Amino acid sequence: MSLIMTTLFFSIFLTISLVPLFSRLSIRLHAMDIPDQRKVHERSIPRLGGVSMALGVFITALILLPKNDFVNAFLIGSAIIVLFGFIDDLTGLGYKSKFAGQIMGSLVVIFYGKVKIVTLGTLIPSSLCLSDWSSFLLTFIIIVGVTNAINLSDGLDGLAGGICLLIFSCIGYLAYKEGMFTILLLAISMVGVIFGFLRFNTYPATIFMGDTGSQLLGFSGIVLAIKLTQESFSLSPVLPLILFGFPILDTLTVMTQRIVEGRSPFMADKNHLHHKFLNLGFFHTEAVFLIYIIQSLLVTSALFFSSSSDRLLLTWYAIFSSIILVSFLFAERSGYKIKRYDIIDKVFKGKLSVLKERGILIRSCFLTVKLGLPALVLFTAFIPHTIPRYFSFLAALFVILIASSYIFKKEWLGDTLRLTMYFTIPSLIYLGEKNAVAWMTHQYTLTYNLCLLILAFFVIVTLKFTRRQKGFKVSPMDFLILFIVLMVPILPDQRIQSYHAGMLASKIIVLFFSYEVLVGELRGKLEGLSLVALATFSVITLRGLFM
Repeated sequence: MSLIMTTLFFSIFLTISLVPLFSRLSIRLHAMDIPDQRKVHERSIPRLGGVSMALGVFITALILLPKNDFVNAFLIGSAIIVLFGFIDDLTGLGYKSKFAGQIMGSLVVIFYGKVKIVTLGTLIPSSLCLSDWSSFLLTFIIIVGVTNAINLSDGLDGLAGGICLLIFSCIGYLAYKEGMFTILLLAISMVGVIFGFLRFNTYPATIFMGDTGSQLLGFSGIVLAIKLTQESFSLSPVLPLILFGFPILDTLTVMTQRIVEGRSPFMADKNHLHHKFLNLGFFHTEAVFLIYIIQSLLVTSALFFSSSSDRLLLTWYAIFSSIILVSFLFAERSGYKIKRYDIIDKVFKGKLSVLKERGILIRSCFLTVKLGLPALVLFTAFIPHTIPRYFSFLAALFVILIASSYIFKKEWLGDTLRLTMYFTIPSLIYLGEKNAVAWMTHQYTLTYNLCLLILAFFVIVTLKFTRRQKGFKVSPMDFLILFIVLMVPILPDQRIQSYHAGMLASKIIVLFFSYEVLVGELRGKLEGLSLVALATFSVITLRGLFM
């Protein structure tokens, strides 16, 4: 479990650190996504974020993962995909050149990594087996097809990343359940990379993943899904269809429509399902949120029916697809648009705006967050019974980093605090849950948890009534986090439940969420927060070295 957590957080922090660098590099190289009639954003946005995602995965895998033919093939194939995607983001490539890169990457994982579809389960008679040629052809078509499906789904801020976050989370759990450790670590590293990137890519996005990122997500996701289901004796081979069901349906629908209208199936337009949600009158974030809900439904069905009949899963997907398509067809033909209830908006939003303008509530709530969060983080440093020596050395390094930023380069202070706190908070919570000090009785634990709950309430109120326009805001990504947190405790696996993963994740998310809101409200005045961070890391250092 420790290697899993290390892989997750290392990939998160690495990506968070790399994204700002590639955002600036995009501007220098003029790798900007320019608005046009087909796109929904209104300003030029850097689009080399996918390179930071790729480096996050590659560096994590090279350092932490055991090496074998599959891992090597996965990394080489992904590197080919990333290379062609990077060139496309810089100069623009035609669809033939894109296909060339996808073909090369697919051949590497098929022949070197032994990623092949050798069975379709009960979808074909047991007396029939896939020949080597048909197995290769089917695997090749599916890898290339799904890679493009995810690429085409990247049309709204955070959409492709959020969909794939749910997919990789599901793949990771199923791999954990099946004992496929390599696939688990690769999936977890992808989860971490996406989490780190979504912080910058959620609406309103400050950077795009470009073809580099979207093709990497599609390629790596389908490769891991095929490897997982084809080498498991209990998982249905239909699961990849369920996991990637929405992007596949979107791609098949839009390409069919183009062909019927006499256009090239590769000609870009605004007929994707996410565009149809916008046409119905949904806002940008609402459209993304609805697609997240749909994808969550598919992932949930994949989790709890992973070993069900292949034909049952295929029937479920057919019903799901029919409902989606019929709903959109009915809405388009009837001219349906969602209604905004002006009276409700005026009554409730009007009263809220009065409270917001007076500023009394925001000041009180913010003061609670400003004092409460640092106090809780500092207290958390005393909860673990023992602090590992390596953690204390790392905390000492964090003290030096923060002090150096504070004295010599204050503009780096925000990023330094974020990097150090994002590593420290999960580690402290995990160590405290695993082995708390003797004086941390049940009553104290309940009080501590209640304080976290109260903090979360004041953070939400602060976020609701804030007047700032920049910084952390509630977004569809919060739904992804909430969904994962709620799903973990009910997963049918005693090993996961023994780690109290739901409570662990809830505490981490509350502190992360609170930290982001506090930093946003401080508006760059981080001196006080820096002193508390220095005190916290000093406590960790001293406890690890001398106690």
